[in-house]
Amino acid sequence: MSFKNYITEIPNFPIKGVNFKDLSPLIGDSKMFREAIKQMGDLVIWEDNKYIGGVDYWIGIESRGFVFASALAMHFGGGVVCARKEGKTPTAKHTISYDLEYGSATLEMAHVEHLDSSRAVIVDDVLATGGTLQATNQLAKEVGYEIIDNLVLVDLLFVPRTENFDLNVKSVITYE
Repeated sequence: MSFKNYITEIPNFPIKGVNFKDLSPLIGDSKMFREAIKQMGDLVIWEDNKYIGGVDYWIGIESRGFVFASALAMHFGGGVVCARKEGKTPTAKHTISYDLEYGSATLEMAHVEHLDSSRAVIVDDVLATGGTLQATNQLAKEVGYEIIDNLVLVDLLFVPRTENFDLNVKSVITYE
């Protein structure tokens, strides 16, 4: 069965003209969620059928990115770091503001003491314009992470990317 069969589209949410992809049915089905996590992680840690591994941190973007980053860390190893909305991290020393397709936002991240390395994959649920993903990359680099990849479950290829979007993003599901 296709992952898309487990994604519900809700029209005109959060604003008119934007169609929200509700991943709740996919996350709620343990078999499908497990398979989605396996396929997501395999996009990062395998190259040419060779295990390259080496992810120290999965950086989840608030809030659904936290779900995927946590599951990836549990399945493949590594820690979880949260890129949070403004005002949610009392120890945050690093912030970045950016534009959304329907407004603006600020993300923040607390400094995490790295053990041996700081190789990280940035994780989110859905890629639309890419503004949040791009801002998270900038923020994570400022904090000191070495970004080795960007990973989303769903890539909305039909949505125009933000200006100067230059990230290579891996995804399991695409909508064209």
